[in-house]
Amino acid sequence: MISAGGDAVAPPPGQADPVPPPPSSALGEVLTAPLLLQGQDYFFRAPSTCLDFQERMYAAELVDEGSGDSTVDPQPCVLVLARAADMEMNELSLALAERDIRLVRIDADRCLDLPLTVYPDAPLVELGNRLLRPLLVWRRHFDIAAVPADGRSLRGAYAIEQWTAVSDWLSVRRDWCHVNSPRHTRNLDRLSQLDDAASFGLRVPRTAVTTRPARNRPGGGRCLVKTAGRHLLEPRPGALHGLFPRPLDPSRSRDVVEPAPVIVQQHLDAEEELRVFVVGGELIAYRVRKLDPAQLWQDPDAVTVEAVETPRPLAATLLALVRHWRLDIAAFDLLVVEGEPVFLEVNVNCDWRWFEYRAEDTRVSRATHEWVASRFQELRGASEGR
Repeated sequence: MISAGGDAVAPPPGQADPVPPPPSSALGEVLTAPLLLQGQDYFFRAPSTCLDFQERMYAAELVDEGSGDSTVDPQPCVLVLARAADMEMNELSLALAERDIRLVRIDADRCLDLPLTVYPDAPLVELGNRLLRPLLVWRRHFDIAAVPADGRSLRGAYAIEQWTAVSDWLSVRRDWCHVNSPRHTRNLDRLSQLDDAASFGLRVPRTAVTTRPARNRPGGGRCLVKTAGRHLLEPRPGALHGLFPRPLDPSRSRDVVEPAPVIVQQHLDAEEELRVFVVGGELIAYRVRKLDPAQLWQDPDAVTVEAVETPRPLAATLLALVRHWRLDIAAFDLLVVEGEPVFLEVNVNCDWRWFEYRAEDTRVSRATHEWVASRFQELRGASEGR
């Protein structure tokens, strides 16, 4: 895979901290660790410091809110459920401020003791002392694992349970419009994606899901082992560990049973990889060249990214899948094998700033900011016309 896509937000490659080597007394544990936990040295501690432009300006009372009463007159806004380190949303906040569009956020790693009231009988939110009317809601990296509470304690388990229920409800309220509505994407797992992509005519790698990876070699040759879930594991709030694809060792015992199922996938020799972003109906593609799936994080300076055009037949298929999955903003990861595209996955909670940085290109940011602003204005016009 090219990136952490639908996972907890990852930092720019090269800024991760290495996991310290285990002590020699833990050698037995290392040797018997699950396959995807062996040799994974990517670790990043996600900061919980607020860098959101609009939030900081309003907190410092540097915004002229006009003559209206913010405690009585609800202000239309974009509501984002994320986490503090979501730099794409920090950038969006600034871009929307330039368009005089209010953005507010609820971050998973900053939600404890948040002064929040949500009204079920009206599409309104009171955040602090301000009454807001979300017109567009975007849930991205609001991961319950990031809530800074100890689930082993009664108080922590209580907070986690409440935020799970409320964040899920906010993500699907019918009186708000949503980006990549979870009503349509909540079951869009990696394996279902492969089935759908194949049904639309895209080639996919041969795949097995198993707790006995050494007994399963789809395609009969070299294979990769991948996580069936997220690429970043967060066992403690803010502590992100990588779970990146790794080659299946041909000498591994066929009798070893993993504690949980993993994906075993046919290895394909690819000339290149493609990361294709979709924003509304626009496709923005980048060619990615790297030696192995984890190089993006472990040796990012050796990865090259180049802006390219999406081949027309592929573009038509990807847009058909976008309509089928009802996606607004997402990213496709594909291989190119002997000139033929091979579908790997689609990332609904995708990040794009690093690809833009490497390619010296800002098309995805510009398209996203414009799409969100245009959608917001459309919704505001419709609400004012009622």
